[in-house]
Amino acid sequence: MTRVQRILPVAVGALAAYELALGLWMVVAPRSFYDQVAAFGGYPPHFIRDVATWQVALGVTLAAAVGRASWRPPLLAFAAMQTGLHAINHWVDVDDASSLGLGLFDAISLTVLFVVIAALWRAAATLPTKELSP
Repeated sequence: MTRVQRILPVAVGALAAYELALGLWMVVAPRSFYDQVAAFGGYPPHFIRDVATWQVALGVTLAAAVGRASWRPPLLAFAAMQTGLHAINHWVDVDDASSLGLGLFDAISLTVLFVVIAALWRAAATLPTKELSP
């Protein structure tokens, strides 16, 4: 087993845990999530819970991909695309956050996350097909 083959399931599992934690935070304490991370405009509890359903769904499917190597490339491609678009949106609205510091933190952290997920996607996509069996 190569180093990449050992690292990918762990990295995908960590990404799954991150997505699930964010989604659960949004469901359990939407106001806290808004105050700490998403203070753009007025407080929208319904919309935060709507976004939580997406976060939890991605987290669950990524968790399943820990044991299903063939799922990793398409799920990581999807996660990279969504995170990249999310980062662009935050750069466009960087001045609309409750503070410039929060706006910059969100934009920079999402950009870094995009780079990490894109690297994982590239690594997963370059493994030979026979090595992608679960």
